[in-house]
Amino acid sequence: MEKIVIRTTKRKQMVDITGQVSSIVQRSNVKTGLCFVFIPHTTCGITINENADPSVRDDLLFFLCELVPENSGYRHSEGNSDAHIQSSIVGQSVSIIVQDGNLALGVWQGIFLCEFDGPRTRSVWVQILDIRSS
Repeated sequence: MEKIVIRTTKRKQMVDITGQVSSIVQRSNVKTGLCFVFIPHTTCGITINENADPSVRDDLLFFLCELVPENSGYRHSEGNSDAHIQSSIVGQSVSIIVQDGNLALGVWQGIFLCEFDGPRTRSVWVQILDIRSS
């Protein structure tokens, strides 16, 4: 397992981590397998979505903030209940096929850390599973 450390700069933010994850896959020398990307935090998430047009990220964050507003009478006393809920909606992990030593992502796809309670320093764990065919 390898760890990526990301320092976010905003309270709500989507950070493209595709390059860092891809580098880990390539260094692993795994030709056929699975790449698991997991974030061990309760106020951010991991997702795969379009990485060509940055307005897609803006739209996703806008929708999540509309769906789960920051101040909506939550009982949680730390003031970040919206971040916990948004994190649960997005999820904390993704799995990507490794084929010919590379991530098998679609042409427009990227892997994103979704920050919902920043700025913070976040860890992303990446595990590569080698599947050798006999």
